[in-house]
Amino acid sequence: MAGFSGLFSSDMAIDLGTANTLVYVKGRGVILNEPSVVAFHVKDGRKQVLAVGEDAKLMLGRTPGSIEAIRPMREGVIADFDVAEEMIKYFIRKVHKRTTFTKPKIIVCVPHGATPVEKRAIRQSVLSAGARRAGLIAEPIAAAIGAGMPITDPTGNMVVDIGGGTTEVAVLSLGDIVYARSVRVGGDRMDEAIINYLRRQQNLLVGEATAERIKTSIGSARMPDDGRGASMQIRGRDLLNGVPKEIEINQAQVAEALAEPVQQICEAVMTALEATPPDLAADIVDRGVMLTGGGALLGELDLALREQTGLGISVADESLNCVALGTGKALEYEKQLRHVIDYES
Repeated sequence: MAGFSGLFSSDMAIDLGTANTLVYVKGRGVILNEPSVVAFHVKDGRKQVLAVGEDAKLMLGRTPGSIEAIRPMREGVIADFDVAEEMIKYFIRKVHKRTTFTKPKIIVCVPHGATPVEKRAIRQSVLSAGARRAGLIAEPIAAAIGAGMPITDPTGNMVVDIGGGTTEVAVLSLGDIVYARSVRVGGDRMDEAIINYLRRQQNLLVGEATAERIKTSIGSARMPDDGRGASMQIRGRDLLNGVPKEIEINQAQVAEALAEPVQQICEAVMTALEATPPDLAADIVDRGVMLTGGGALLGELDLALREQTGLGISVADESLNCVALGTGKALEYEKQLRHVIDYES
């Protein structure tokens, strides 16, 4: 019987991220997590999609002139519509191995700072990709639901969602946003900071893929206690004589490179705390702050924030999947969470 009812329930929740797109299917959980990258070649002025997701990510920064690999999402919103639409179509098809006769209802999360125009664009792309209805949910709400925070209670909950393109800081109470701000700093900005640091300090030019590998391997938000920390070998192009070369980089150098983006995240949290009504601020002292998103996995970021704010900071269990899980929960418990999903605009 399960297989039969599965035919009809094709509703899904999509976390369209700057770095990764996750798809949650009703009753099945998160079943797809791939990079938000599309590779295409232009033929007679028309784009032909060659690869999407994992395969396309391998092509980033390595394509010949005839092929382009791009990320259609920039800072949480769509930067290239045609490509984004193709990407959403591809992911919907990949999730539904066969063509079902029902068009799915899809809920997508959007950054809190998205303008009405950007929201309409996301909704339009999802509808063109084959959705029956497209609902939008604010990213901080989805992140908080996914992290298992009791957002419908009349108490203050603070969630900091650090994605690839944006960091969303929000204070939630009674199932809605009391205060939120979105700063355009996230994992991508951290990668850029590493690239710029290596260019300035070591005269070495590295690509985005290498910068991301450095960040995930030995990235840290604070200086290591011994002033050096772990180290790794990296390769790039020497800017002085133009040849490829390999150097060693250590954790202290990466922490120095990441100081600015980390500081911006800390400042966003501080600004949010200053703008929080006093009774809710009291709740936050009590319950602390929840970090979600891929950026929350940066080494010792919770400690750096604790030093700045003096609050208890915890990282959500499945921080990478929080937004997708929360958007999925909004799909499962649509009646209770009806007020946070926006179907019209």
